[in-house]
Amino acid sequence: MRTPLFKFILLFFVALVYLNSCKFSGGNQDLKKTENKWIEEFTITQLQQGYYEGKYTIKDVVSLYIARIAEIDRNGPQLNSIIEINPDAIQIAEQLDYELTAGKIRGHLHGIPVILKDNIDTHDRMPTTAGATALRNSFPPTDSFVARKLREAGAVIIGKANMSEWANFRSSMSSSGWSGIGGQTKNPYVLDRNPCGSSSGSAVAVSANLCMIAIGTETNGSIMCPSNNNGVVGLKPTVGLISRSGIIPISFTQDTPGPMGRTVEDVAITLGALTGIDSTDLKTLNSAGSYLTDYTKFLRKDGANGKRIGLYKKSMGFSHKVDTLMYKAIEDLKANGAEVVEIEFPEGESYGEASLNVLLYEFKDGLNKYLVRLGDNTPVKSLKELIEFNKLDTIELRYFDQEILEMAEKKGGLESSEYKNALAKTLKATRGNGIDRVMDKYQLDAIIAPTGSPAWKTDLLLGDHDSGGSSSLPAKAGYPAITVPMGFINDLPVGITFFGKAWSEPLLFEIAYSYEQGTRHRKKPKYIVSD
Repeated sequence: MRTPLFKFILLFFVALVYLNSCKFSGGNQDLKKTENKWIEEFTITQLQQGYYEGKYTIKDVVSLYIARIAEIDRNGPQLNSIIEINPDAIQIAEQLDYELTAGKIRGHLHGIPVILKDNIDTHDRMPTTAGATALRNSFPPTDSFVARKLREAGAVIIGKANMSEWANFRSSMSSSGWSGIGGQTKNPYVLDRNPCGSSSGSAVAVSANLCMIAIGTETNGSIMCPSNNNGVVGLKPTVGLISRSGIIPISFTQDTPGPMGRTVEDVAITLGALTGIDSTDLKTLNSAGSYLTDYTKFLRKDGANGKRIGLYKKSMGFSHKVDTLMYKAIEDLKANGAEVVEIEFPEGESYGEASLNVLLYEFKDGLNKYLVRLGDNTPVKSLKELIEFNKLDTIELRYFDQEILEMAEKKGGLESSEYKNALAKTLKATRGNGIDRVMDKYQLDAIIAPTGSPAWKTDLLLGDHDSGGSSSLPAKAGYPAITVPMGFINDLPVGITFFGKAWSEPLLFEIAYSYEQGTRHRKKPKYIVSD
């Protein structure tokens, strides 16, 4: 079988041949590799307006993005954010162009180039690997719910993003953004800094303008942290708002896919295309009456006006520079009419061990079911076989061990009283005695906190060196959170998080959009090489 690198090189040359032979319909200029900067920082609305006005075709734009990936991700700065390019991307773009000229618009993402994290199934000529060599040649039998909804909305899935292998649920000493398949992803702002994870490649691809939008997944910080480190907007929806069917699982309780983009508007547009009830994911049944197909109506510049927002002060204090930006953000919110009050969460019973047990039990159960579903597409049919495979592989244990996989394998089934008690304890602490209780007590519309620290230096020997962060509480509760760029510390971006109760995405969009439009901290990366 041809390797992904071979397929990438082949597709790259196909793209170059095309780029050297076609012209803009509007500007009558040759489309060359060095002329792809015009798409930088484009929004979904701007791109589609150009399609409708006939300035360029979907095929033009998809070809440019593919050439840009070759130029920046594989050559140049070598970001290493993309594992696989879709060999059918140009053909898909041509079909969408045909439909556009015929007056058929599939949906809000018609012609929009999208990158998927490589733990999201696509039923095409791209494997779904979770970054693991054991799944190198794993071609799922069906599209994930997310991939299907994207295609129905007219998106062009142009490739798969690198990620922290097994979504960072393998070793406690690992480096975020490293996988056995893709190697180490780099931060586009400062190349020796870490992109965080596990949706590393998704965030980097969006930030470096290698796609218009990307889809990541989160169990605990895997959308929020890489969005913070790479200066983009990331949304972790309420668990159940978007189906997880066809996504390599960690936790039935906490897993969720979510959109990552350069603007709040692009994220809102994408979310509306992904929601809906899915009978194969029971969590989505809870979204009945709460999910929407259009969140753009909540994008108001005065959206923060009159909102009562709680400052999660306990999440601060890990960096005085981050605190300084946070207090400036508070003043910006107040200037837009918001009321910001300091809040305290009750000192309840510790639930860290219980939360980990929930993940260990659910990972074993979910992964075993996923691997069985793949049939003969993979050399491993269970978590136990995966562990043994890794021991014999020349890549997988080169830098990091697999103690988390081994801890999960020792767990029993979901009928275990240890699991049930751990789940009840975690949800009670983070929901009833956590976010719900505090928001009711202080009569809040949302809670704010710094998303995390500036990116640390990548370290393949000792693993991540991150400090601070606020993703765990909403992640463990299964509640929504959105991060927006808040400013820079030296050359590195940091974000502010807005989170709240279940199904409160409309409120969060109102506040986050108002903050973004009033501050506009997003800056494209410069690929700095440290001294």
